[in-house]
Amino acid sequence: MRGVVVRLAAPAAVLLVATAAAANAQIAVSANDAKVKLVNGKVEVAKSPPADTVAFIDLRANPPKVLAELEVPASVVGPPMSVAVSPKEDLALVTAATRIDPEDATKTIPDDKLTVIDLKPLKPGFFKRLLSNEPPPAPKVLTTLKAGKGAATVSINKAGTLALVANRAEGTISVFTIAGADVVPAGKVTVGGEKSGPSGIAFTPDGKTALVTLDADNKILVLSVDGTRVEPTSRVIFAGLRPYGIDVTPKGEVAVVANIGMGGGDTDTISVIDLKAEPARVVNTYTVGQTPEGIKISPDGKYVAVIANNGSNLTPESPFFNRNGLLQVWTRNANQLAKTAELPIGRWCQGIAWSSNGRTVLAQCMVEEEIVVARFTGRALEKVGSIKTKGGPAGIRTAEP
Repeated sequence: MRGVVVRLAAPAAVLLVATAAAANAQIAVSANDAKVKLVNGKVEVAKSPPADTVAFIDLRANPPKVLAELEVPASVVGPPMSVAVSPKEDLALVTAATRIDPEDATKTIPDDKLTVIDLKPLKPGFFKRLLSNEPPPAPKVLTTLKAGKGAATVSINKAGTLALVANRAEGTISVFTIAGADVVPAGKVTVGGEKSGPSGIAFTPDGKTALVTLDADNKILVLSVDGTRVEPTSRVIFAGLRPYGIDVTPKGEVAVVANIGMGGGDTDTISVIDLKAEPARVVNTYTVGQTPEGIKISPDGKYVAVIANNGSNLTPESPFFNRNGLLQVWTRNANQLAKTAELPIGRWCQGIAWSSNGRTVLAQCMVEEEIVVARFTGRALEKVGSIKTKGGPAGIRTAEP
């Protein structure tokens, strides 16, 4: 860690923010990759880039505000769920799938870092201490651990006792136990070949099952979880071309997976997996546009937010290029989805976070280095602001409901 920046609300606004936050804070954690840029449709390593960062955003403030930032390794490689927040908002885990090649500064190589961050200083007492003129507290890095090559998605179970990391560059899942502030490696599980591309991981609410997408193998593997013992089952689910990001409803009725396709201009899809069926299976698939990077179910389970890159990451000369990505919200009725709202956003956009009341949606956009703040009415999406980030915002999460 090379530095800490703490941003504070203006004095006149502090009391208003403090009142809301003291009741029930909600923190979104955004991992920002400063190493790479999108140049004419090609991802390039920046020359002498600044450090990657993690931003901590108060979603209960109106508008949402950055409370603090830390310099922490991050990466845009993999689904934009490279962040996990513990159920009580005590810890954040952040992975780094890539780092700059020490032998060639124009290239990146796989990384294996998992950074453990103490979030307790950002809990409601933060504002009370601020008003009493005490030194402003800040989140801090507790430790940096090793996962596996290409450490991408990280997910924490609902009990807050276990974390799984998808290692894209070695075909494994790393297992970590959590007890208070202690995060301890507990082994690895092989889920595919070296190039199978473990990408997204989602626990079911009871913590006994996890789903992992293997995008290079075009399949979703069902894992059994018993304490710290994590094993592949015989059940394999086939949803669509290159299943990537995945999320599960808070009550565990369904999972929704984003199938990112081959980036060839074709319209890609999201699929609904019925988790109550025996065995679990895909029951519906819907077209959403080119390359659905981000996917996130609302805290009440009624809506699914999706970010389609929509060709915004391609060269402008491409016949499939569009100037904007798309943020969509789909309404869920049991196993059925219906598109409810759509909002043009920036380019090469990544992850999504919902406020706990489902009225605010954050959408990360890499090219603009900003997080779009959108209001969702239940029928429409409206951009109401943006949050600038240091580096391209590449992964975001809140505590799971």
